[in-house]
Amino acid sequence: MKLSEKDKTHFYNLKKGFEGELLFDSYLEKLQGDCLVINDLLLKVNQTTFQIDSLMITSDCIHVFEVKNFEGDYYYDAENDKLFPKSRAVEIVNPLAQLMRTETLLRQLLQNLGQGLPIQSAIIFVNPQFMLYHAPMDKPFIFPTQIYRLIEKLNSKQSRITNKHKMIAEKLLSLHMPQSPFTQIPTYEYEHLKKGISCAECCSFLTTVEGRSCVCVGCGHKESVTSAVLRSVGEFRMLFPEKKIITTRIVEWCGVVGSRKRVQRILETNLTTEGKKRGKVYK
Repeated sequence: MKLSEKDKTHFYNLKKGFEGELLFDSYLEKLQGDCLVINDLLLKVNQTTFQIDSLMITSDCIHVFEVKNFEGDYYYDAENDKLFPKSRAVEIVNPLAQLMRTETLLRQLLQNLGQGLPIQSAIIFVNPQFMLYHAPMDKPFIFPTQIYRLIEKLNSKQSRITNKHKMIAEKLLSLHMPQSPFTQIPTYEYEHLKKGISCAECCSFLTTVEGRSCVCVGCGHKESVTSAVLRSVGEFRMLFPEKKIITTRIVEWCGVVGSRKRVQRILETNLTTEGKKRGKVYK
């Protein structure tokens, strides 16, 4: 559906941030030392919720990485300790303040758990198109050209993970909140959403059915009709968990498949059924 400008901006920021975290994850995959890495933790301490992009446990400390996917030219206002885009005088949320808050809350949580490992924190700017003017040297900033050196430094550390470290990791994972209380999803209704099968590669609705395949006219991506229908059923279930999965509704939801018998065959083969023929519901 068409999003408001506010929702578009919010979606773009979420997508940009997620892509940045995935990029940093790809760097962490190059780690060779003995360590434990946990991504995207959502924790609560003393009724306060906080999020950690990447947390790494080594033998002597816990590393906290705040990942930023800023793009373009920014400048640092040392007098007020703030960041601004160079093209416009609009203050952005200070990542340093975010990092300090995260570190403080994590330290409180570790103290509550009876753990005293020191914490080392850093802000990772992952986007190669990012530039920060007047960047202070005493701040925990890691710029795109420094990430490989960070990985090399971490790999050079003599680290040995023990059961104590594993217990800390397991406890943090057990405290992770799978659902964020701050999730903001625009209001939507079934009648107002575009129907059809979106492309698994480019997300467009330019898909057509050719034999046993769904083909995207936009990017050329091919997917079996069965896989495309089941993927669409998964999206339908996520968006409308309260609605029953029935053949008529899925035929309408998928749009381009058209054939009721084909959709019904896919559902019967891959899902479990409840009810009699006319009132059959799929799970």
